[in-house]
Amino acid sequence: MATVLSRALKLPGKKSPDLGEYDPLTQADSDESEDDLVLNLQKNGGVKNGKSPLGEAPEPDSDAEVAEAAKPHLSEVTTEGYPSEPLGGLEQKAASSLVSYVRTSVFLLTLGISMILVLLCAFLIPCPPRDLHSTWSRHLGSQGGVSRPAANLVCLSGMNGSTLWSSLLPEEARDITCLELMPGSLAETICLVTGTHKMLSAFNATSGKAIWTLNPNYLSNGTLAAPVVVLPDLDEDGVRDLVVLAIGELQPDLCFLLVSGRTGNPVGRPVKYNIVGVGNLIGPQVYITTNGAVYILFGFGNIQAVALRDIFVQAQNRDSSPPSLQIEEPEWEKRRSINLSELIDVYSDGVELLQMVKAPDSNCSNLLITTRQSLVLLRGQNLTPYWALRLQGLRSQPTPGYFTDDQTLDFLLQIQDGVGMKKMMVVDGDSGSIVWSYRAPCHMKETPATSAVTSDQKSVFLFWAEGLSAASPNSDIILGTEPPSLHHLYLLHPAFPSILLDLANTTGTVTASEVGINDLWKDAFYVTRTTGPSSEGHPAALVVSKLSLRWALMEGQMAQLQESTPKIGRGELRRFLSRIKFVEAPYEI
Repeated sequence: MATVLSRALKLPGKKSPDLGEYDPLTQADSDESEDDLVLNLQKNGGVKNGKSPLGEAPEPDSDAEVAEAAKPHLSEVTTEGYPSEPLGGLEQKAASSLVSYVRTSVFLLTLGISMILVLLCAFLIPCPPRDLHSTWSRHLGSQGGVSRPAANLVCLSGMNGSTLWSSLLPEEARDITCLELMPGSLAETICLVTGTHKMLSAFNATSGKAIWTLNPNYLSNGTLAAPVVVLPDLDEDGVRDLVVLAIGELQPDLCFLLVSGRTGNPVGRPVKYNIVGVGNLIGPQVYITTNGAVYILFGFGNIQAVALRDIFVQAQNRDSSPPSLQIEEPEWEKRRSINLSELIDVYSDGVELLQMVKAPDSNCSNLLITTRQSLVLLRGQNLTPYWALRLQGLRSQPTPGYFTDDQTLDFLLQIQDGVGMKKMMVVDGDSGSIVWSYRAPCHMKETPATSAVTSDQKSVFLFWAEGLSAASPNSDIILGTEPPSLHHLYLLHPAFPSILLDLANTTGTVTASEVGINDLWKDAFYVTRTTGPSSEGHPAALVVSKLSLRWALMEGQMAQLQESTPKIGRGELRRFLSRIKFVEAPYEI
């Protein structure tokens, strides 16, 4: 019935000769419009079609239709021989059509708005410059002057070099170390600042607010001789504690002072030691053996050790110590002198530098010792030598990294080799043999070198030198004719030992450098501190710069050190470099 009625409402028609019935198509010749064919349903079941009076029905065409029309129906009526729809059916259909129309309209409107927003983001919002987060330089003014202004501690944003916070210091800073003193992932990062005289302060790395400052009166007549050293938790307050080394102004006495990492107050009284030695101050550095014994290494031109247990007992003026400090290392204890002195002799042969390097397949470290005439690697377990390499002119700290395939730390060395020249070499950490070397011009003294670890457990080594020109398509290498004041940052990858990549250059003097890792992008960033030339009355300018290594690898120039077989093409090198990803170093210095 609903189908027939729908046809009657939509199509004008005529009488069908085959069926002998009246066909609504006959209304095609009528003057009535299609709107006149709308049926109006009444509450009492009556139907108004066209202009018929209310309650009247059209005249039936046959007796059968009359008889059919006479039958009572509760929910339907007959019109012109066709069954009618249920009462309210048209209203339900109209409501359904309205809901569908509204739903479609809302969907299309939402889709249109979304497309407009996408277009706005794609075309109206400007894209950031390509190197916005890749490289920047920040000029911080002079590092000193005639009037010697107060020192200022400044925290810069790694993203763009803007100042996050700054704080005035009572004296120049010797060292800044930022770390977490409390265990757990929610611990705040603290910056420990050691001054050149008596200052030791802790700052919140996020806000720059001072947390505590050591009262200089606790140092008596002494002066801080070295950066602060972080220890295990001694007073059991949940925060790692500290130790500082002070040296007397009128006598060579050394004084250790334990400091609470939470409050900055002393953990006991100062502990003094009289040592004999000539040369550079070594340490202090903390060493933890495989068994968990804790020792402090220090000395003058030599290396001596004292158990942290002994310092704690004297500072507290008591015989007992925490259980964590009662552990001893038998091989170290054997080296105590006959009179059972608290000092343990570790090494005594013109020591210039001391580094802790992670031992392979072990949770302890070995000792890398730089002397005036050699480089020595001692086993941390029993203090016996792995190997010793005789060389002279080594004044800068060796740079650890993975150059060979044995997963043992190797070392990049920089040795003065004549006037305005230096020799770079890589020493195999397993055997002490030289596996790579190159001689280059460099007029900067003690230029810093560093390294970064890649995801395939290799390291790239970075150092400064002069005089290497980028390789042209038809030549291998040409020593540059640039002025000595221009220094370049070069990168060495162990997969291509005959090639150096020129990443950047500067006319200033590089005084410090460091490599950090961006875990999210698997990138490394190289930060340098540079001072410019100074003249009378005009102090040197201080510049801090950041360089993204993955970006620099793609932009760097290739310098061929020697002919290689097969010859390395620039396209092959770029494809290799584009796949490099940097990760955190699994070792600690």
